[in-house]
Amino acid sequence: MYSANHWGGSFEIGVDGSTEDDHSLNMDLDRGALSARRHHHELDETQQGWLLAGPPEAKKKDRFVDLGCVIVNRKVLWWAFWGLIAGFVLIGLPVIIAKYAPHKRHGPPPPDQYTEALHKALLFFNAQKSGNLPKNNGIKWRGPSGLSDGSDETDVKGGLVGGYYDAGDNIKFHFPMAFSMTLLSWSVLEYSAKYKAIGEYDHARELIKWGTDYLLRTFNSSASTIGHMYAQDMAYKRPSIPVASAPDLGAEVAAALAAASIVFRDDDAYSKQLVDGAGTAFRFALRDQGNPARAAAAATTYSLGNADIAPYYNSTGYWDEFMWGAAWLYYATGNATYAKLATDPVTPSRANAFLGVLDLAVFSWDNKLPGAQLLLSRLRMFNNPGYPYEESLRGYHNVTDVNMCAYLPRFAAFNFTKGGLAQFNHGAGQPLQYVVANAFLAALYADYMETISVPGWYCGPNFMSTDVLRGFVRSQLDYILGKNPMKMSYVVGFGDRYPRHVHHRGASTPRNRVKYSCTGGRRWRDSRKADPNVINGAMVGGPDRYDRYQDKRANHEQSEPTMVGNAALVAALVAITRSGRGTGVGTVDKNTMFSAVPPMFPVAPPPPSSWKP
Repeated sequence: MYSANHWGGSFEIGVDGSTEDDHSLNMDLDRGALSARRHHHELDETQQGWLLAGPPEAKKKDRFVDLGCVIVNRKVLWWAFWGLIAGFVLIGLPVIIAKYAPHKRHGPPPPDQYTEALHKALLFFNAQKSGNLPKNNGIKWRGPSGLSDGSDETDVKGGLVGGYYDAGDNIKFHFPMAFSMTLLSWSVLEYSAKYKAIGEYDHARELIKWGTDYLLRTFNSSASTIGHMYAQDMAYKRPSIPVASAPDLGAEVAAALAAASIVFRDDDAYSKQLVDGAGTAFRFALRDQGNPARAAAAATTYSLGNADIAPYYNSTGYWDEFMWGAAWLYYATGNATYAKLATDPVTPSRANAFLGVLDLAVFSWDNKLPGAQLLLSRLRMFNNPGYPYEESLRGYHNVTDVNMCAYLPRFAAFNFTKGGLAQFNHGAGQPLQYVVANAFLAALYADYMETISVPGWYCGPNFMSTDVLRGFVRSQLDYILGKNPMKMSYVVGFGDRYPRHVHHRGASTPRNRVKYSCTGGRRWRDSRKADPNVINGAMVGGPDRYDRYQDKRANHEQSEPTMVGNAALVAALVAITRSGRGTGVGTVDKNTMFSAVPPMFPVAPPPPSSWKP
């Protein structure tokens, strides 16, 4: 949506009426009569000559035109007429020609650095694919892998072949994978016009489908109810890990499938498959909540007590996923049951949504609250459904305002490095994935406000414009792309200086037709040589709190890329780039999604009617 102010003015012609009236009055007086009154006693030879020869030639009087309400000097009228003609020729005619005459269309503006980085960031997902890779995958040093995944489980139709490796090791973690697909879908739904303009729309959809096809295999997605789903595939011999209680994983898988179902609404059959699978996964997530006798004992996070999961992706709760999954299912189906679930006052209460805890303002794979609150604020800003949703929606909107204030360095809620990088995870490893996830929310909220013609929001008594949010986003992305004390890009392949020793098996192991075991590959992990295979677009973990970065593979907290990090990077880049916007300031594609209208296809069954938050 573009906006512009076109300035114009009017031409006014003023006439001094008093001057004309005086002149006309004077012209009506006979100078000869005045002279006769003064000298009536004189009649000399001069006067007699005048009487014989007639009066001397009088001066020519000005002529006037009576326009009814005003008498106008004909010369003035004449000049006004030709002035209007000249104005039309000089101003009006060129405007008409410019507006209606066919003219050459100019191409889109050249890509900015954010678009160039976006092209590369999407390639990271091609490099992370597992299974039988398509011929057009575009990563020459990658080949088929994980072709026996899921073969140890007979109940999974088609096994667990496919999907994405999470990071630098060959493990598929389904919880962050699902979150990554949700993020990619969200960015495509909001910025589809930009993706199309820069030629990445089909590519992004293909990447999403590769992930959602796999997620549909992690449980019996054709059933209405299920008793378990698979959490991940592990290292060789790659046993599968089923989980019977996974409210967080089930709700996140539901969010990913529901969001993707909107992306693929042009494919009715696939979209319906996705939304049906989302409903099944969400009912699995909620199943113990409808049975208080089982809930206390059975409803635990998917990672609790699992030594293969907890050290890497330990989930700390699931009520944020309930809110997140319900919001996406409402947008995908129009089923008010999901909206009621997301806004029932008990839901934000149990999710600690309104407590003002600073760390709960940080959007991440483990904390969906800020994303869910922004997503539901969108519903209030664009659709304003009113009762009975308004109380919770207003609360989510208010918290979103506070979160945005907390992101800004001027309010010092979070620390920033001397180089300007936000420390949303308090200086721990992998800082960049948290930075880009919250940068995406900030850019998106700025566009939401602009779409409804709101210039900004308040942080206490301070009015903050949308430009302030975008400035924050650019500062963080600029840091990641090279404007930092190390003077290096943290996106592989972008710029002249970037990490050359990435913690990634595929990138560091040479393609020499030799098969290496897991332990045998450590020689390449520990090698000081640069990566033989450049994993373009991979965003590494990032520098420490002092802006320092050690380019070593063994330093995995700094040098390892992740799916979540790159998904959030893609989302932030497409949100902030001006490429594809034409002129003016672009906003979200408001009409592509989220209108509370009847769904395009039969609604997936709602959650159990007995369930109450």
